[in-house]
Amino acid sequence: MLAEILGNKQIRTDQDSLQHWGKDWTNGFTVAPSAVVFPETIEQLQELVRYAISADVKLVPSGGRTGLSGGAVASNGEVVVSFDRMNKILDFSEQDRIVTCQPGLITANLQDFAEQQGLFYPVDFASSGSSQIGGNVSTNAGGIKVIRYGLTRDWIAGLKVVTGTGALLDCNAGLIKNATGYDFRHLMIGAEGTLGLLAELDVQLTVMPEPQVVMVMGVPNVGDLLKILQSFNAGLTLSAFEFFSDVALQKVRDHRSLPAPLSQPEAFYALVEFDESANSAAEAAFAACMEAGWVTDGVVSQSASQAAALWQLREGISEAIAPYTPYKNDLSVRISDVPEFLADVDNYVANSFPDFEVCWYGHIGDGNLHLNILRPEHMSVEEFFHHGHAMSPKIFALVAERRGSISAEHGVGLLKRDFLDFSRSPEEIALMRGLKGLFDPHEIFNPNKLLPVDDGLAADKN
Repeated sequence: MLAEILGNKQIRTDQDSLQHWGKDWTNGFTVAPSAVVFPETIEQLQELVRYAISADVKLVPSGGRTGLSGGAVASNGEVVVSFDRMNKILDFSEQDRIVTCQPGLITANLQDFAEQQGLFYPVDFASSGSSQIGGNVSTNAGGIKVIRYGLTRDWIAGLKVVTGTGALLDCNAGLIKNATGYDFRHLMIGAEGTLGLLAELDVQLTVMPEPQVVMVMGVPNVGDLLKILQSFNAGLTLSAFEFFSDVALQKVRDHRSLPAPLSQPEAFYALVEFDESANSAAEAAFAACMEAGWVTDGVVSQSASQAAALWQLREGISEAIAPYTPYKNDLSVRISDVPEFLADVDNYVANSFPDFEVCWYGHIGDGNLHLNILRPEHMSVEEFFHHGHAMSPKIFALVAERRGSISAEHGVGLLKRDFLDFSRSPEEIALMRGLKGLFDPHEIFNPNKLLPVDDGLAADKN
């Protein structure tokens, strides 16, 4: 019984709680867990695993539930394991610049702690105020500064994980060098909770960057975005290189009542961020882009508040388009393939579904594109998502032609599970199944996520 492992305040079975903790931001899946539990210690995690084995119960790990792939959805009587109460910073080593924390720590709280130490945690995204570090690790989250600082994987110095037998693994222990064979830490990062329950994390911090300057530029032709990127990269080190379409900009401006950043609209916009000391080099790159005709206008921040205001134009997009019930796709191709890929997807959608509005934005500096197709007002959600699911194989085929990824940073979860073979070979999927069997021999962790099932019907979609 769960009550023998956890206190009464650590178990919820009321319908409101089941619905709240049994899902993430993904639309279109049934939510039906049997209970939500809130462990507070590693020992309780181990006991939960042993209980799940003996009672033949499945466990769905749940962080901040900001995911967009259905990775935290419990749809078939599973027990949701929420890490909301395992949210503490346990230790900090000034010499190692390593924070030891629990997986439920909010990402923004980790960033704030780093700043209090005069240091920096660079993995950042729009949901940092509610996402949890354990969820970031489980999906190998990227965000807006990957071009300079890399992904979550690059900042995890060690982790403890409870496997599917209840055993506790201590992976790497914060070491810089450790040449003793397989690094299980990296198997857990990006595994979407299918191999174990993250119990404790060693997170590397780095030096605080200089004050950052933000520049937004109008770009008439999407193909010129890469020329702009190359021009800026030649003269300075960028912290971010983002893009968004005018469709996306108008949605944000309407939603947040923001002024236009430039005097005239353009089809696309590039947002770059760089160190304050690189101002002169950035101005030179901007002038060169203007002279070449790749950029028609631009605005540069003169203060931290102005930089934050310009970032709103990019980071407010997901919230602004939410009322349109967008059909989302998080994709990546090589940076050099971005313009042609964008054009191919636009042509496919325009020819197949001319009533659908396409909203593009993303981290073009690392080849990660967020495709959002907006639901027409006259169309029901059910009909729209039916069309969306039918479109996905066509779009994923365009990704596969370029050896890209059908999920750049959101994970596979339920949403893209049955499309995994567009990015992974049969041999790779077989090896992934083998790893799942080794770490989770009783198949209790996050069932039906990530790996395709034989009949493709394990997730009950509305």
